[in-house]
Amino acid sequence: MKKVYYLSTCDTCKRILKELDLPSSFILQDIKKEEITEIQLEEMKQLAGSYESLFSRRARLYKERDLKNEKLTENRYKNLILEHYTFLKRPVIINNDEIFIGNSKKTVAAVKASINE
Repeated sequence: MKKVYYLSTCDTCKRILKELDLPSSFILQDIKKEEITEIQLEEMKQLAGSYESLFSRRARLYKERDLKNEKLTENRYKNLILEHYTFLKRPVIINNDEIFIGNSKKTVAAVKASINE
């Protein structure tokens, strides 16, 4: 599977997608317009190893709900991500059996290397 979960209103996501210039074999899913399904999230978790690694602590709702003072379980991370797209660390790029989560320079460089293999 070659897929990108991103937010079309996110300037960082747009910049990364432009920089990567992904082949047309990649499917783009704007998570605001097309919500993540439980099955999709489960697939991401299988590749990532945990829901926590897919969870964004930068989300405005994370601060608004004061979640940093709550002991979050894997199940809670999963439910929060399914509840609101903002809790997914973006972008999430899947290239066959590899997953790349987030927007760090290191992550973007790893995606480029993976795509150009």
